[in-house]
Amino acid sequence: MEFISVSEASLRWGISDRRIRTLCSELRIDGAVKIGRNWMIPQSANYPMDARLKSNKNYSGLDDYDFSQIDKMILRINQQRPFPKRLVESLREKLVVDWTYNSNAIEGNTLTLSETKVVLEGITIGGKTLVEHLEAINHREAIFFIEKIISNREELSEWNIKNIHALILRGIDSENAGKYREENVVISSARHIPPRHYEIRFLMQQLIIEYSKKWKALHPIVKSALLHGEFVKIHPFIDGNGRTSRLLLNFQLMQDNYLPIIIKKEYRAEYYQALDIAHTTSNYQTFIKLIADAQIEAANLWLSLLDVGKD
Repeated sequence: MEFISVSEASLRWGISDRRIRTLCSELRIDGAVKIGRNWMIPQSANYPMDARLKSNKNYSGLDDYDFSQIDKMILRINQQRPFPKRLVESLREKLVVDWTYNSNAIEGNTLTLSETKVVLEGITIGGKTLVEHLEAINHREAIFFIEKIISNREELSEWNIKNIHALILRGIDSENAGKYREENVVISSARHIPPRHYEIRFLMQQLIIEYSKKWKALHPIVKSALLHGEFVKIHPFIDGNGRTSRLLLNFQLMQDNYLPIIIKKEYRAEYYQALDIAHTTSNYQTFIKLIADAQIEAANLWLSLLDVGKD
């Protein structure tokens, strides 16, 4: 591989030597290596995109859903706090199993719901692969991790997203766990083509900026839809993007005191279709409705178990 100096890259790209050194230290120029005090940049390196640049994204469909019914349901649930301890424990156990089963099943894991429960209890299922067992165990650990982030009131960051992903692929693909992909990919049956691998660092930085600054005033369901949708649109990892995105979706809902939802395996086709519409048109109406419907289902379960009547 042939290399050029920082000064040569500065002339090529029209940005200062100092900025290039900063981009190199932030690992945002693919293949750049430090030799002594000097950075050397591959001759073939692409122009480094800057996350400080303003986004020109124009989302639509964000204001098309009336959340008043959901907000009332969540208010009625929260008014029952503190919840009975045993109820919380049983609902949490059900959530972990259902969430793990459905999220993995969407990606092709063949464990049944009952088999997933048994695996999480530490029992091996004959005829199932080691990877399928690890996917169940790892997903549970990733749920525990996002619960910890929420309880610690930590802000969402690229670091935490990489940690979530690292848990998802732990023991399955150690080489790629928690690391952005370094090759281009396509998604079968989707019109959307994920961005090129060298754009990922910039796009992920831009996503965190949008999330932390531009989406603050949005309704929690809209915010969670955008976080899930825009993350998986980038498709930053070689594998595990879907499971990570659904963890991020519920992270946001839980952080805003809404209920975690289950995107069921049976609705896989509708789920993927809603995402593809959002990715190719930036219209999130269909995807937001899908999440809202799941939130209503979760709220109805809580209200029935808490014996809270309807208005």
